[in-house]
Amino acid sequence: MFQKQAVMRKVLISLTPLLVFSIFLYGFKSIGIIVVTFTLGVFTEWLFVRKTKKKISEAVLVSCSLYALSMPPLVPLWIVGIGIIFGICFGKMVYGGFGRNIFNPAIVGRLFIYISFPNTVNRWIAPRSLDGFAGATPLVMLKNGDFPSLLNLFTGFKSGSIGEGSIILILIAFIYLLYTKTASYKSSISTIVGFLVMQSILYFFNLGGASPIYSLFSGSILFIAVFMVTDPVSSPKKNNSLILYGLLIGICTSLIRTYSLFSEGTSYAILLGNMFAPLFDETIGNLKLKLKSKGGR
Repeated sequence: MFQKQAVMRKVLISLTPLLVFSIFLYGFKSIGIIVVTFTLGVFTEWLFVRKTKKKISEAVLVSCSLYALSMPPLVPLWIVGIGIIFGICFGKMVYGGFGRNIFNPAIVGRLFIYISFPNTVNRWIAPRSLDGFAGATPLVMLKNGDFPSLLNLFTGFKSGSIGEGSIILILIAFIYLLYTKTASYKSSISTIVGFLVMQSILYFFNLGGASPIYSLFSGSILFIAVFMVTDPVSSPKKNNSLILYGLLIGICTSLIRTYSLFSEGTSYAILLGNMFAPLFDETIGNLKLKLKSKGGR
């Protein structure tokens, strides 16, 4: 039924602890989001490939995982369904399926519902809590001048999306992806460097930025640096391009967080990076060829 894709299977393995931890944090809320996302995401891709010789790609399971983990715990399930259908359909399949899409499908779906239903999806509860609104997210706290607990940031016991928060699990996944040569460290590290440099400039020059270290550990910047910036389809293909790609995403995330109405900024930064990925490959690649040509004369 599924097209075997070893790389995508390794990414899915690295995401599994985060999916399990999200169920521990939010219980049936996470289970509902995960079930709806995987069911409708796989079904949407099947609708496109059912009359062809193609099989459903294992990549759709990765997209569903990333999308589900980025959902707030109180989002209505019908909105979850609309988002993943839109993301797989218009972020991937309309381009011809796996390997042809220029945008990350999970980000396309996530941004669609955040723009379409802003008041509904921006509702939060604390993990392991049955109360309605049990505290602001770490990013909101930083904007208000407060500092969240570093212990909670590392463990993931904080308000936010259901599975993006545990820095410990994200770092373990990153080590696994590097060990198995599944992801490139260049795009991930350059994203973090770009974010920290821009955030430091905004913070230390009193331009409105929050603490660089707390900002790095808050929100989804580390999550996207490990799992989304490294997407082999929507990211550049050349090594030098990967560095520029990561820097762009990190810098844009910092600027959007600081000066826009959106407290996060990572999703918009990734889409901007996806748009420039082909251009980076073309310009960096051509420059490299020209330099080699001149050196050989």
